Amino acid sequence: MTPLDTLVFLTPTDTTIGFVSQNATQLSHIKQRPANKNYIQALPSFKALKSRTRIPNAHKNLVRRAKKTSFVIQGISYRIIKNHPHTLLLERLGWAYTTSANLSGQSYDETFAKNHADVIVSFPKHSSLQHASKIYQLTPYAIKKIR
Repeated sequence: MTPLDTLVFLTPTDTTIGFVSQNATQLSHIKQRPANKNYIQALPSFKALKSRTRIPNAHKNLVRRAKKTSFVIQGISYRIIKNHPHTLLLERLGWAYTTSANLSGQSYDETFAKNHADVIVSFPKHSSLQHASKIYQLTPYAIKKIR
């Protein structure tokens, strides 16, 4: 049986349909994306985020309450997924890299996405394509909007 940390999942995330995996190299290969570009790390809880990085005190409430928002902290992007069926997958994995299910710079193609995923996860009553998450860079005393 294949370990979960090597699989690429195609799943509706909290913002769009995307690839989810703990293997960034495999995601870069599928998306034909430069290997030096970082992915957003999706986490199932604020507690999981606190175990991975230090959140500046001035921004803890913002991070805790944010929805569909990613944060760059010390050069690494994180997003907490709350109250969404996608959280169940993240709880089993612990964390995962997440990215849109398309070639780098292209629009979503369902055939491409299904052909390159190891596991396809679907949820009933999910609107498929929404806007990408907002991204903010956090420093100890400032917030900068990236997207």
